[in-house]
Amino acid sequence: MQKYGITNINIVLADRVLENGSIIFSNKIEQILPYTIEGNRVDKLINGKAGFLTPGLIDIHIHGAGGKDTMDGELRSIEVISSTLAKYGTTSFLPTTMTMPPAAIKKALTSLRQAMQEGTSGARVVGAHAEGPFISKKYIGAQDSNNILSADAELLAEFYDLVKIMTLAPEEDGAGDLIRKLRSYNIIASVGHSAATYEELLIASETGLAHATHLFNAMSGLHHRQPGLVGGALDTDLTVELITDLIHLHPAIIRLAIKAKGVDKIILVSDAMEACGLSEGKYELGGQKVIVKDGAARLENGSLAGSVLTLDQAIRNVLSVTDLRLDEVIRMATLNPARRIGIDLYTGSIKRGLAADLVLFNEQMQVEQVYISGKLV
Repeated sequence: MQKYGITNINIVLADRVLENGSIIFSNKIEQILPYTIEGNRVDKLINGKAGFLTPGLIDIHIHGAGGKDTMDGELRSIEVISSTLAKYGTTSFLPTTMTMPPAAIKKALTSLRQAMQEGTSGARVVGAHAEGPFISKKYIGAQDSNNILSADAELLAEFYDLVKIMTLAPEEDGAGDLIRKLRSYNIIASVGHSAATYEELLIASETGLAHATHLFNAMSGLHHRQPGLVGGALDTDLTVELITDLIHLHPAIIRLAIKAKGVDKIILVSDAMEACGLSEGKYELGGQKVIVKDGAARLENGSLAGSVLTLDQAIRNVLSVTDLRLDEVIRMATLNPARRIGIDLYTGSIKRGLAADLVLFNEQMQVEQVYISGKLV
């Protein structure tokens, strides 16, 4: 395999930015150097032009892109999503299912298993995120309430080797047993689309609940006498997802969440649907009609229906509304999600011996080049 070098680049490490450095890699990262290098050391040398080199971005909550949806249940759809995401710097992702009939969910998960086994040309499928069907009708969001089911630890058991995260409502009947079952399989139980109270959230976290799906959205909110699910998520050790398209969350809420949780507990996600990467118009999500206009994806009733966000834009948005360092924001879209789903031993940071999943940004933080396992995509 070709040995690449990128020089004259600011390398975004887990805890700092290494200025005017260089990197040498093939399929894995071989050397990180605090100086510029010459072309005789590698097969191909790239001038980074004083831009920024980051780890590949990791999206643990995404439904679709490029006109395709995870719930299509087709390998071709996953391939299109994969190649679309790679254009925006995402190198690993968890295709996310919806609250639809069990047969449709199982068909989708079967296609994801095949995608993992056969590989994709773009972003790498590293598992699945099952969003529902064990959620609350009170906070349905863009899910279909007709397909909600009572918690059942056996319904998707044949896919427990594949599922990394399951979003559920912990206050519903049977949820406690399901959370314990998921924990025994090292699957992350995540609270979302839920009416849980603060007290119910605390009980669930003691049972094994460890994560919050798109914090603030589709859940009981924060009140000074009734902290609700949001208060519980902020007051516990849960990791939390934020959709930072500046539509789902006000900039002040983004800043408050980061201050309350700390950088290492925040994970940026897109929650993107099939219109991601495409123009405005009419689309679908989970069998429901979605209208994309002015950067927002909404059902016909006006409810937000995922987003058209990409993680590179999520990063730029956070940088624009906070005073965080670049390495702190990048961590929210790389190392933090990698740690959350247990893939940080081979990707998620720029470190010798890890997969060469890399994104070359220019000085304006626009994606210039993307490498997945050392292959330019």
